[in-house]
Amino acid sequence: MATTADTVPIGDFEQQTQKFLEWFTSQPGATFHKDIKLVDLRDKSAGRGIIATAPIPADTTLFTIPRASILCATTSPLATKLPHLFKGPAEPTVAEESHSHTADADDEPPSHEDDEAEDPNAQDSWTLLILILIHEYLQGPASAWFPYLSVLPQRFDTPMFWTETELGELQASALVPKVGKEEADAMIKTKIVKVIKENEEAFYPAETKQKLSEEELLVLGHRMGSAIMAYAFDLAKEEEDEDGDEEEEDGWVEDKVAGMNDTMGMVPMADMLNADAVFNAHINHGEACLTATSLREIKEGEEILNYYGPLSSAELLRRYGYVTPNHARYDVVEVGWGLVEAGLKKLVEGVQGRKKEVEWQKVEELVEEEKEEGEWEDSFVLERQSEDPDSEGQVHGEAEFMGLPEELEDQVKTYLKAVKKVVGTGDRAVAESLGNKTVRKEILLGGVRKALEEREGQYATSLEEDEKVLGGIEGGRPTTRKEMAVWVRAGEKRMIREAVAWVKKQEEELSKEKGQEKDEPSAKRRKA
Repeated sequence: MATTADTVPIGDFEQQTQKFLEWFTSQPGATFHKDIKLVDLRDKSAGRGIIATAPIPADTTLFTIPRASILCATTSPLATKLPHLFKGPAEPTVAEESHSHTADADDEPPSHEDDEAEDPNAQDSWTLLILILIHEYLQGPASAWFPYLSVLPQRFDTPMFWTETELGELQASALVPKVGKEEADAMIKTKIVKVIKENEEAFYPAETKQKLSEEELLVLGHRMGSAIMAYAFDLAKEEEDEDGDEEEEDGWVEDKVAGMNDTMGMVPMADMLNADAVFNAHINHGEACLTATSLREIKEGEEILNYYGPLSSAELLRRYGYVTPNHARYDVVEVGWGLVEAGLKKLVEGVQGRKKEVEWQKVEELVEEEKEEGEWEDSFVLERQSEDPDSEGQVHGEAEFMGLPEELEDQVKTYLKAVKKVVGTGDRAVAESLGNKTVRKEILLGGVRKALEEREGQYATSLEEDEKVLGGIEGGRPTTRKEMAVWVRAGEKRMIREAVAWVKKQEEELSKEKGQEKDEPSAKRRKA
């Protein structure tokens, strides 16, 4: 699912849809249930979608996609024209995928230190699929996938295509630096445009009179990259699921993981399903085909929805160009270590009885040793605890913020140990305070609270102002770029408020415990 700004007239839109459906059902082995329909959902900013035209029981096969109809490295004619490009994947690039909000090391950009020694034409699964799509696009009606390519969006609402003014509406959201426009430009120029220019006879039909310029190829590369982001499937999913059965017997895994897979492909019809955090269908990966199956009874007129995983509003917008209320439960906020460190310093400097200034430069030198060992985080993700969707695609219970990341607490402990080591016996009051477990917890909670308050202050508007804007949206679901930006930043502010409330509650409980500890000696004396 990807919101688009396409302005195709209704008649042409429906004609393209019908031609695509005819093409799909003509594929050997393809099926399409008689009680479902491919419809125009542009009035909901959802492009095309599939609805039920009659009640559909649970565990019904909705449609079947033969693997031969999937556009990928094993089916593309480009493989016979330029076989050297298909000789195993290089390290994955991040392209439009950019950095993950989870800050997982696997999502970081690959090192380019050895680029000079590598084959400049070496492709990974992402760039290879972009080349495959461009090749088919340039064939025009002669392409075997032409009816399918005709229904893919020409324009996208992912932040990659936003103006600076539109990106500015995200304010202090951590989404902004993850858009990765410059990095994507560089990747497309070196891995896509260069390859096409050097192999024009393989990409263009013989009768082509005017070939695309480098700038036009750059634009086309972005378009195809975004189509992959929004529509591509991981074709190796079935094998991976079998390997991981022991660890995740009951867990849901998103059907589409664009950008970082060894085997990616464009799957006609499966990618016509829109998706939400509450869903009613699932794509099953078989050896000869992929099948869409209903998870529960689907009512007449109800849209059939897939699942992309527990993505935050920011990540959903970055990858697919839309947001939904059901995904708000997975919203997160990133808090930089610098804010936490500043809060900790204020609390250490406020320790009662402190006589000397803390030599923070020496503390930083000790911390540098931790950083050199790779055990130091620059930022932390705060998130709610939420139940996984059940076997019918339903989500139960409220998502709730239950505590700070363990990595954050551990890093604060390490930092305070460094402070204590620097202070030594030079300031007894500070040293004794940092040696007290209760005081350390007070400093941890207070430092994080201050960091969260500073983090909210980085946004140009208040949560109340944002909610006023959102309250005026017709239908309650943001669809314009500005509305989606406000939705994302408001969700992050709500997350901050919930985290602050949790921290304050912990501080109150800690204060009560300290009060009880002070009363214990006098109580014992009275008993004696």
